[in-house]
Amino acid sequence: MTDLLSAAGTIVDVYLPTDRETGRPRGFAFVQFSSETEAAAAIRLFNARELGGRRLKVNAAEARPPGTDGPHPFRSAGPPPASRPFKTKGSRRGLRARKRSL
Repeated sequence: MTDLLSAAGTIVDVYLPTDRETGRPRGFAFVQFSSETEAAAAIRLFNARELGGRRLKVNAAEARPPGTDGPHPFRSAGPPPASRPFKTKGSRRGLRARKRSL
């Protein structure tokens, strides 16, 4: 893969994310070129090209805002509360659940 993409320019870094459970590659990669023009050339040359019977999709990575891993299914989308009032009454099970949710 790096041999193929190096035709567009100098590759600085390659990152292949792996699946946590199986340890196998997830099917995509992040490739960093030494300049923006080389990255644009790689997109132009290799997007929609077939490799090993599969069509490649080559595009520029979108930057994520720092500290976000996407929407959390159990939390609201708004800003986190400044401080939560902690109730001391209740069962031990409820107390543990409240501590976990902080």
